[in-house]
Amino acid sequence: MCAHHVHTDYRVLATHLPGWQPAGALDTLRLAKDAFPDLGKYSLDKLIEHVQPDLREALGARHRATFDAYATAQLLIATASCYDTWDQLVAAAMPRGLPGAPEPEGNPTLW
Repeated sequence: MCAHHVHTDYRVLATHLPGWQPAGALDTLRLAKDAFPDLGKYSLDKLIEHVQPDLREALGARHRATFDAYATAQLLIATASCYDTWDQLVAAAMPRGLPGAPEPEGNPTLW
């Protein structure tokens, strides 16, 4: 699954689909912060303005699910060009604590 601030979408889907678990989760917010560290703001609107993806095929309007999902997909595609490999992209975009996230190295403890 891919979303802008994926934790929010993950929580909503997991609540409404008991037992559902995606193979992995990519967060375009995390990805954008890594790819464009000097941007300052990382809202979907700011990223659309910065990246200028082709949204002519997007259905609906901004802040509607269909449009925002399409815009997020286009941002993922556009931002992917900032990385040499899929593994680099995943390392930047996959948040800890969600399915598919790499396990912390070593012996993690609370302290």
